[in-house]
Amino acid sequence: MKLQRHGAIACLALSAVLGLSACGSDNNEPTTGASASGAAATADCGKGTLNAQGSSAQKNAMAEWIKAYQQKCGADAKINYEPTGSGAGIQAFIAGTADFAGSDSALKEEEQPQADAKCVGGQALNLPMVIGPVAVVYNVSGVDNLQLTPATLAKIFAGTVTKWDDAAIKADNPDAKLPATAIQAVHRSDESGTTDNFTNYLSKTAETDWTFGKAKAWKAPGGVGAAKSDGVASKVKSTDGTISYVEWSYAENAGLKKAKIQNGAGEFTELTAESAGKTIAGAKFEGQGNDLKMSIDYNTKEAGAYPIVLATYEIVCSKGIPADKLPLVKGLLGHAASAEGQQDLVELGYAPLPETVRAKVEAAVKSLA
Repeated sequence: MKLQRHGAIACLALSAVLGLSACGSDNNEPTTGASASGAAATADCGKGTLNAQGSSAQKNAMAEWIKAYQQKCGADAKINYEPTGSGAGIQAFIAGTADFAGSDSALKEEEQPQADAKCVGGQALNLPMVIGPVAVVYNVSGVDNLQLTPATLAKIFAGTVTKWDDAAIKADNPDAKLPATAIQAVHRSDESGTTDNFTNYLSKTAETDWTFGKAKAWKAPGGVGAAKSDGVASKVKSTDGTISYVEWSYAENAGLKKAKIQNGAGEFTELTAESAGKTIAGAKFEGQGNDLKMSIDYNTKEAGAYPIVLATYEIVCSKGIPADKLPLVKGLLGHAASAEGQQDLVELGYAPLPETVRAKVEAAVKSLA
């Protein structure tokens, strides 16, 4: 599924801003490796079957990588990626039923030792592969150009602001004609790294109004649940009075309206490639060695920065990967982390890795054993 032309242009603009390689999108059908047209990066070819699952946000990116890898390596390498959600992917990795997991957030403190136990002689690494801005999307008849402060956004999703003409929303949008329509705040019904990042954003930027912490599972009362990213997008598109959070690619592909969000500098900022890139550029590494967990400053005061972005990771063992799986894991993830692999995503709805990050991820993949 390709984005409209303006999505590709936005990705190219982000490349220009950050000196990036490329951009990426997603959907929710199982992806099975098959031959496809297009050039593939140099890959280490393995034989057999690789099973992975997790983040639905990276499904289309993974589909592109699998197609390119299989064109290089042929039918002897079969790779399956199931977009079951970040939480399910991590649990499958811990249980040993997934060879690696896709996740929109790094392993939690309590998950790390469980994941490490799967990695004989090593540890579970968090390797960012694609950066995904999170859009706040809405469907309110007669309302365009909605803008929201973090506090108002927190109140809406906490259920303390329940009507579109509430004084808090009016204060953020003094020139808008807001209806008395009841707000339906849509959240993910499954465990999701997108939810984890969105609630982390609320907890860091509106702690007075958001008291539910951060988690993959939705904790606030009320609201309406929808399964996976495509379910959220469909619910918002079909229902007046709704608001939700979803990866940029879904917002673009569904043609949803996106709210401007106030950043730490007090600016209401539209989600664009350039504005997301300004926040990405300020991210820092929290992990040690080849563990490349990133910390994003949701309170960024960078002028023109859009603050809600997430890093999409692959969770994989540094050591202890079974010998029959190792060439497949290194080959596929090596392609994903290559400059060419990132370039595969130009016309999809993601921001690619900054070159400094991409090089670190590529080196980490080469060290897998």
